[in-house]
Amino acid sequence: MDYNRYVAKRVKSVEISTIRYFFNMVNQVKGAISLCIGEPDFTTPGHINEAAVKALNEGKTFYTPNAGLLELRQEISKYMNRRFALEYKPETEIIVTIGASEAIEVAIRTLIESGDEVLIPQPSFVAYTPCTILAGGKPVFVPTYMEDDFALRADILEKYITPKSKLLVLPYPNNPTGAIMSRRQLEDIAQVIKKHDLIVISDEIYWDLTYGVEHTAFASISGMRERTITVSGFSKSYAMTGWRLGYIAAPEGLAQEILKVHQYSVTCAATMGQYAAIEALKNGDEDIARMRDEYNKRRIFLLESLRDMGLECFEPRGAFYVFPSIKNTGLSSEEFAERLLREAKVAVVPGTAFGENGRGFVRMAYATSMENLEEAVRRIRTFIARV
Repeated sequence: MDYNRYVAKRVKSVEISTIRYFFNMVNQVKGAISLCIGEPDFTTPGHINEAAVKALNEGKTFYTPNAGLLELRQEISKYMNRRFALEYKPETEIIVTIGASEAIEVAIRTLIESGDEVLIPQPSFVAYTPCTILAGGKPVFVPTYMEDDFALRADILEKYITPKSKLLVLPYPNNPTGAIMSRRQLEDIAQVIKKHDLIVISDEIYWDLTYGVEHTAFASISGMRERTITVSGFSKSYAMTGWRLGYIAAPEGLAQEILKVHQYSVTCAATMGQYAAIEALKNGDEDIARMRDEYNKRRIFLLESLRDMGLECFEPRGAFYVFPSIKNTGLSSEEFAERLLREAKVAVVPGTAFGENGRGFVRMAYATSMENLEEAVRRIRTFIARV
């Protein structure tokens, strides 16, 4: 039976994630060290697990409101207020989602109609483009460059805006580059947003993971709260990837429309996980600090090691990735990644997985043990020496 006759063209046009392709290849190479997946190697802190177990034992296994437990939304509101001086009404401006990924998808689907253009900085997370295409929109890629530390420049952004532009995805701290944006840089972007009457999805899932700098929430920039859908979650900061918990904070007029799409897509996030998230927000600050300190040690080690072996690499100040240039090896991103895995048993992701502006780079995640990183560096050094 020819199923191609039945599958929607939009779906056929979407490719499987290159990240997952290389991650799956690791299973075929015995003894390989994976630097592919942006997943903390820490287990979820015990007190957070215990909160979920307690909820289960108390029979809290029923549906929650579509937007999530009010107590959780209240804690998210408190967190955003104390961290970024942002005020959101728990009742109408915060939605608990199935991870930040669902938050991004439902926000795009709520806003985008056929032919609308979505501005997407590149390199960036792989999901923005397919989510745009599946919503009927047109992705427009805005390049960022290593000489700018991969920050989005306002003057470059403006060149890609057309009358069909509706939405900007702003992904900082950035995956895959580890780049951040300063308040001044965000203020410059805000001027462009106002001038062209755009809405922003600000994906700030890594906002607790910055090193030596304070994160600036885009919604805290003057005039941007009313134009910004902030996306974050629990996966990265609290080592809760498998719990699939994220959230949206947005002006009521947008949040309530997004809630419609969310409720008909998934109903609500898992109840016991929401109780775990409440505990994380109430008592998880020390967990974040502990894990961030360890990530920072790994970041410094990997950055210095890559530079020492002759790979050019700007200093990432957020998330848990480095994005070295491998141009001086004479290999393409794909060739480098495939040969490194086959010959040195180290898995990385080619930069082209994150857009054309990732050509000549690879992504390495340091969300793994120092022991693994030290061995991976030894293998990479040997590989480069014979390329």
